[in-house]
Amino acid sequence: MNPVRWQRVEGAGLALAGLLIAILAAPGWGAPIWIAILLAPDLTMLGYLAGPRIGAFIYNCGHIYALPLLLIVLGVALGATGPIAGGGLWLVHLGCDRLFGSGLKENSGFRDTHLGRIGRGD
Repeated sequence: MNPVRWQRVEGAGLALAGLLIAILAAPGWGAPIWIAILLAPDLTMLGYLAGPRIGAFIYNCGHIYALPLLLIVLGVALGATGPIAGGGLWLVHLGCDRLFGSGLKENSGFRDTHLGRIGRGD
């Protein structure tokens, strides 16, 4: 299996693990909160208003695994279920992005990712 497929399989596993973390933490949020947190990382696309280089940097900051993992660890350290569930949902978002082929962005443009070019061919 090629590396891109491996990363897509890894994304599926990460999404599942994040969902289990969020469910087990169960802070009692309603569906609108869950959906808002799931979609929140895509607000980093607004960075592209400042150009592709800055946009890629901001987008990638919101789409690396380290930050939601740190949020989960912070929640565990504080005994707070909110950050644990929030970090889990963030991981669901990142895992689904990788699963469906949307990777970290290259400086050349939004459609250029470490998993290859996304969208229709030119």
